[in-house]
Amino acid sequence: MVQSEASFDIDGLLEAARSQAGQDDFGDGRFREGLRVFCEMLEGQAGLTEKGRKSNHARLVRLLSTRLNVEAAFARHPEIHDQNIGRPLFLTGLPRTGTSATFNLLGMDPAARPLLLWEGTFPDPLEGLPADAEDPRHLAMRDHFARVREKNPDFTKIHYADADTPEECVIPMALTFENVHNGIEVLIEPYASWFREVDKKPQYAYYRELLKMLDWQRPGDRWLLKSPAHLWALDSIVDVFPDCGVILTHRDPIEAIASYCSMMETLLASQGFSAQSNLGPTVLDFCATSLERGYAVRDGGDPKRFIDLRFADFVEDSMAAIRLIYRHFELELTTEAERLMQGYLKDNPRGKHGTHEYDLGRYGLTEDRVRDRLGWYIDRFELGA
Repeated sequence: MVQSEASFDIDGLLEAARSQAGQDDFGDGRFREGLRVFCEMLEGQAGLTEKGRKSNHARLVRLLSTRLNVEAAFARHPEIHDQNIGRPLFLTGLPRTGTSATFNLLGMDPAARPLLLWEGTFPDPLEGLPADAEDPRHLAMRDHFARVREKNPDFTKIHYADADTPEECVIPMALTFENVHNGIEVLIEPYASWFREVDKKPQYAYYRELLKMLDWQRPGDRWLLKSPAHLWALDSIVDVFPDCGVILTHRDPIEAIASYCSMMETLLASQGFSAQSNLGPTVLDFCATSLERGYAVRDGGDPKRFIDLRFADFVEDSMAAIRLIYRHFELELTTEAERLMQGYLKDNPRGKHGTHEYDLGRYGLTEDRVRDRLGWYIDRFELGA
């Protein structure tokens, strides 16, 4: 058997990143343990193809290189740490429950500052770039995602992405090597078990500093942040962002789980992972446990900090749902913001990028099994048919 050129040896990855970035300070060494377990997963149960090994190796080197550049930027500009991330809004909920639709609509408000995909990927400022020049990394990502959409139209139906679309917090948080990454990795051992047990607060503290770096470059009035993975860490979010608000989205989990299984199946194949035989039950347990942890925090916290939004209500009258959110958090919904939101709804009808089809039974699950695990959730938010 020919040995792969793409090695997940930690020292080799670190050296490749140093060479790529021209820097050598990775900052706090805490990230190394997560990187070690992550690489163990890639070498083992992930069952990577050779193409998958190469692409995941390149991704890790890029993440490590970006971390080096971030730390260098902090060293050059210590004033970044003085930025204030005040009253951010976090969106979370099970995957496929309308977080993206709500996020995109809220992001039309000029007062909102959503995280964009390209800047989440490259949060560090490009030194020497003229003030009126466009970041070449931004331009390269536009071209990259145009090619991705053409090459993989099935995934575009599930989750449309572009360099300039609002995107999940998991993109920059991957620099901690302690988060969910693309979603598939956290379903595979040993990283899956390690993620569940690791203290989440340090990665959110690091993320706060990354947001300060972005705000220092392109400031906004109110940060708007989203990820289903935030359910795992609502306690840490409240500790790190004490004046935050949290929007929790809800959808019948029978639909949400089936849709997410399909999304993960597509990602596994596109990223060069082998098919995971227990995908359905693993996804169900991951999602159910995240809800259980999240609602333990939500129910013990200040009710003014949280608001619940059913996907069915959002689909029925999106602007009514938005007004409810603004009233709850005592935010001003200006005429201009409402006009922009109405325009977005008109230009982006549901299913614009194609229809996503999925079948729960394909993944070894039944409706009864989902109801047995998440009956409390279905009943609480009246989500069943």
